[in-house]
Amino acid sequence: MDVDRKEILARFTKDRANLVPILQNIQETEGYLSPEAIYEISRFLNMTGNDIYSVASFYAQFRFERQGKHTIKVCQGTACHVRGGHQILETVERELKLLPGRVTTDDYEFTLERVACFGSCALAPVMVVDSNVYGRVTTAKVKQLLAEFREK
Repeated sequence: MDVDRKEILARFTKDRANLVPILQNIQETEGYLSPEAIYEISRFLNMTGNDIYSVASFYAQFRFERQGKHTIKVCQGTACHVRGGHQILETVERELKLLPGRVTTDDYEFTLERVACFGSCALAPVMVVDSNVYGRVTTAKVKQLLAEFREK
């Protein structure tokens, strides 16, 4: 078992009521819930992996695949769609060479998410990279931003 996982589990009792906080702590440390992490939690709490997965998959906050260093979110809401949000999304996918169905680059540098709405319709189309919000994004701006974040 990973040392960080041992330390996290040591903070909790073996009470099943601790499942969600344990999942949150492990994801915060590791970035996602790996099959190995779910297995270790199942042993610790004396639960099946299926039981843990069914709880974790209920909540949108939990991820089951390794994420990229940078997270890119592209709004696909109505205002963004009307102002070219789909073109922004396609440009990101093309620039990152993401194949259909893939959301994380092979080098784990970027993860792409489609978002229904950021609530920043006046700035449409909107793209968020990590915690930085970019409004009135163009395809040229996408290329520039990706180049800047690749350097970080």
